[in-house]
Amino acid sequence: METLLSGFQAEIGSISADIKVLQEKSMDMGLKLKNRKVAESKLAKFVEEIIVPPRMIDIIVDGEVNDEYLRTLEILSKKLMVVEVDPVIKNSKALKDVQPELEKLRQKAVSKVFDFIVQKLHALRKPKTNIQILQQSVLLKYKYVISFLKDHSKEVYNEVRTAYIDTMNKVLSAHFRAYIQALEKLQLDIATSSDLIGVEARSSGLFLRGREPLKNRSAVFALGDRIKILKEIDEPALIPHIAEASSMKYPYEVLFRSLHKLLMDTATSEYKFCDVFFGEESMFHEIFAGPFAVIDEHFNSILPNSYDAIGLMLMILIIHLHQLIMSRRRIPCLDSYLDKVNIALWPRFKMVFDMHLSSLRNANVKTLWEDDVHPHYVMRRYAEFTASLMHLNVEYGEGQLDLNLERLRMAIDDLLIKLAKTFAKSKSQTVFLINNYDMTISVLKEVGPEGGKILVHFEDLLKSNTALFVEELLAEHFSELIKFVKTRGSEDLSSNPDRPITVAEIQPLVKDFASRWKAAIELMHKDVITSFSNFLCGMEILRAALTQLLLYYTRLTDCIKRIVGGSALNKDLVSISSIMYEIRKFSRTF
Repeated sequence: METLLSGFQAEIGSISADIKVLQEKSMDMGLKLKNRKVAESKLAKFVEEIIVPPRMIDIIVDGEVNDEYLRTLEILSKKLMVVEVDPVIKNSKALKDVQPELEKLRQKAVSKVFDFIVQKLHALRKPKTNIQILQQSVLLKYKYVISFLKDHSKEVYNEVRTAYIDTMNKVLSAHFRAYIQALEKLQLDIATSSDLIGVEARSSGLFLRGREPLKNRSAVFALGDRIKILKEIDEPALIPHIAEASSMKYPYEVLFRSLHKLLMDTATSEYKFCDVFFGEESMFHEIFAGPFAVIDEHFNSILPNSYDAIGLMLMILIIHLHQLIMSRRRIPCLDSYLDKVNIALWPRFKMVFDMHLSSLRNANVKTLWEDDVHPHYVMRRYAEFTASLMHLNVEYGEGQLDLNLERLRMAIDDLLIKLAKTFAKSKSQTVFLINNYDMTISVLKEVGPEGGKILVHFEDLLKSNTALFVEELLAEHFSELIKFVKTRGSEDLSSNPDRPITVAEIQPLVKDFASRWKAAIELMHKDVITSFSNFLCGMEILRAALTQLLLYYTRLTDCIKRIVGGSALNKDLVSISSIMYEIRKFSRTF
């Protein structure tokens, strides 16, 4: 039994040794298999990266440039890249056999895609080509071609880049030149160098009549519907042949907006295309050097001949709004151009504004004066011009413009006083001033609550001159009564015992008033309605005059009550209620 067990133990030991040997062999075989797999993988990758399949050669050499060609081009690009950067492949003997073939394929691919892209670029030059559609639907499909050239043939890429820049520069320059020429036929001339606030109407050629009708709003001075252009800021650009066919003419700011709308849209599209297709935003400025030059040439011919201050201000606001639009689009390519235009517009506006200012300061009062107390056409021009600029400046908030408007206001104040003094009668002077101040206030209020200090200034002048007119009007009809009330009516009877107020002194005043007060009020009524252009203003002035008359008469009756024997005059006194009735009657019928 012991022998049997010993033999069994020996066999187990032998089996264990065999198992160990088998384990070692298995591990060795596993390691070899793993190494072979790794080697096979690396070799397969090496072969895949370095081998040039016949199908690739056929496509690159003979295939059309299409989606399959682009996919093959990507594979070729990867092989060319790997050959350059992978040290294993770079030092392999196999590369010596493959590299010449890869180089031939690279050269063939570069040549083929260059011809293809140049052909597509030539299509951009064809008349009536929609450039943006061609870019988006054709060129962008082949943007990988540009990446391939950039990576594998910098010289050819630069040729394509230069060809594209040259093509687009010429195409867009011609496009903008033709558009500008078409727009110029639509221009409506608004103002000349003689169309200034302080220039005599008869000599300016603006108006056939010596005095402008009150409702005649010349586009030179009044904003009118021209402000609509700011609400239409993002509307499509004008189509010239349609406008020309309908015989439409437009102020220059309309054409200016249209031109810059086209510029913004074209620039935005081109900037984005350059970024996506070439990966170079900087190309934009090379492409647009030509179009900018064309627009500058046009603008530089227009600006020195522009005497339309309102149009210039509208253009400044248009540029401001266009800057906001480009900012919202997050497209910075027009920043410097729009800044340049803005910088050019402000000095021109200031120059034209100063011409208006000088026309008021140097105005010839003798030629401007007319024997008419109604609002003067120069004042209406001023009111409309000021209201227009104030309205436009609400959104823009240019402080310098407010200062210039204050200078203009001071100049018109001086001129209006000079014109008023030309009237022989003091009353006519006052009526003339009231009519002009009232008209100015009405015009300034039309644009909204933006009148500010200038509106308050004219309201104060209207108030003071109205008070002056009321006194002058009453003095014409009740001078003795007013004189008595002002000098004697307020005296304390006990303070002047040597010269007491007597019934005999007052009786003529009372009887005179009683005999003709109604007729006098009627005359005052007629005087007011013929003197003042604005019925509402006239009504207020008449009411103020009658109210002041009532105050004077009330003071007279109070004085009568205080004197000895004053009750004897009661029979001749007009009751306050009667005067109040007449005041209400005229207030209603005015």
